[in-house]
Amino acid sequence: MRTRRFGRTGLKVAALALGGNAFGWTADEAASFAVLDAYADAGGNYVDTSGTYSRWAPGNTGGESETIIGRWLKARGNRANMVIATKGFAATGPGPHERGLTRLNLQRTVENSLRRLQTDYVDVFLSHYDDRDTPQEETLRVYDDLVRQGKVRYLGAGSGGGYVHSLPEGQARQYTAVRLMRALWISDKHNWTRYDAIEPEYNLFTRVSYEQDLKTYVGTRSLA
Repeated sequence: MRTRRFGRTGLKVAALALGGNAFGWTADEAASFAVLDAYADAGGNYVDTSGTYSRWAPGNTGGESETIIGRWLKARGNRANMVIATKGFAATGPGPHERGLTRLNLQRTVENSLRRLQTDYVDVFLSHYDDRDTPQEETLRVYDDLVRQGKVRYLGAGSGGGYVHSLPEGQARQYTAVRLMRALWISDKHNWTRYDAIEPEYNLFTRVSYEQDLKTYVGTRSLA
């Protein structure tokens, strides 16, 4: 499988990523292992998941996808060969500061992800949504701390897709070029680790929000 450079970084990732949304939901552990095996055998190395996957399924609480991926990595002994990307935003507690991209919530989210994935670092950590209630300075500072601690290696901004509409009004939004531009400016100003990727909602059906707003800016800033 062809590999591509991850934005401006030295990380090399497969041109085709594997999404882990269905693991622990429509795919049980055995089926998930089979999919992961087939992907790795084909030369793939980039697996995308989230601590929220798949809490919407009856009986699930969230983290099922990460747990299955962690068990697979341990069983196959291939952690060093795989690039694992996960995300943060969902609540880790009942308090108003225990959700979104706050310092407390992101620290808890990363620790929970590391435990479920049975690893001491994640290769890529993405903001699942743009949090309009938390200052970007707070979010980007804690990200820089997590990178310096060795718990996260690269950062990215997500979009959340259609699910964003079910989150608290006024808080979660898809990233716009203006908000992304400000985030990169803040990181550059303080010499903090910056976003090196964006994971927008972009497919054959949904194209406008990326092509009219983000596409040009992403290219000029060498974002994956």
